[in-house]
Amino acid sequence: MTAAEPCPQTHEVAPMGIGWRHPHHAELLQRQPALDFIEVHSENFFAPGGAARAVLRQGREHYPVSLHGVGLSLGSACGIDNAHLDQLASLVVEIEPVRVSDHACFARGGLSSQPAQTVHASDLLPTPFTRAALDAMCANVQRVQDRLRRPIAVENLSAYVRWKDNELGEPEFLNGLAKRTGCQLLVDVNNIYVNALNDRLHGSAIDPLVQCRQWLDAIHPPAVAELHLAGHVDCGDIVIDDHGSRVVPEVWALYRHALACFGAVPTLIEWDTDVPDLQVLLDEAATAREHAGHTLDTVTA
Repeated sequence: MTAAEPCPQTHEVAPMGIGWRHPHHAELLQRQPALDFIEVHSENFFAPGGAARAVLRQGREHYPVSLHGVGLSLGSACGIDNAHLDQLASLVVEIEPVRVSDHACFARGGLSSQPAQTVHASDLLPTPFTRAALDAMCANVQRVQDRLRRPIAVENLSAYVRWKDNELGEPEFLNGLAKRTGCQLLVDVNNIYVNALNDRLHGSAIDPLVQCRQWLDAIHPPAVAELHLAGHVDCGDIVIDDHGSRVVPEVWALYRHALACFGAVPTLIEWDTDVPDLQVLLDEAATAREHAGHTLDTVTA
C-alpha cells in the first residue's frame, strides 16, 4: 500500500481471542469469559483421543478455535513431512477450526554428511527472502492447502539472524506468497517490533517505530486474516520474542496503525512463558478491544 492509498474503512468490531494454554484449560471452561475465539498450538493436540483432544473438543463447544502450528516447516526445501500433515488434517476435520496457521520459516532439512536423512531442528528458523525460497514456500503452502481443502494463514517470524543473499524485503516476500497461493497472512505485530529493535542494536539508523509502520504499510490488506500481540524481553545485546509479559506501549501504538491499515482483523493475545493468571490475559484482550474500538471509530469517522 502506498502513501496515496487510503486505509480500508469498516464499522465492524475486531474479534478478540487469547492463546488457550494448559494452565488455563479448566478455568476457561468453568468461567467461559467473553471471547470471540481461542487459539491453541496444533501439535499439542495431534494425538487422537485422550485427555488433550477431549479438552479441545470441550473448548470448541464454547468458542471458535484457531489452530496455530509451529512444525509444518513451510519454508523447507525438502518439503512437508507427510506424517505431520496427516495429523494436522485429522485435527482440522474433527475440530473444524475458524483458522489454521503456521510460520514463514523452516525447521526441517538434510544433513550435508547424509543428504538423504532429514532432521528437525525443533526451532523456527528464518527463511531467506529469495525467489528460490519463495518458490519452495509456495509449493509447500499449496500442498498444505490442497490437503486441508482450505487456505491457511502464514505468520511473519521474529528472526535473530539475517541471510546475506536476500533478494526481497519481507513484506514483498509475504505479499508474493499470498498472491501466488491464495493463502492468508497472520501479522505478528510484536515480531515486527522485535526485529526492528534488533536491527537498531546491530547498526540500523532507522527508528524502530518508523521501520515497523513502513513494514505494515507495505502489506497487502486483503490478505491479512489475524493479528498477534505479545510481550518480549530485552537482554541487552538482543531482544527476544518470549511471549512472557504484557504488550508494551510501542506495540500497542503499532497495533493501532495495523488496525487503521487492515480494518477489524481478529486479534490474539499470546502468552507462552511465565504464564500468569487467566485474568491477566483477559485484561490484555480488554485493552486490545479498547484500542481497536477507538482506532476503528476514528478511521470510519
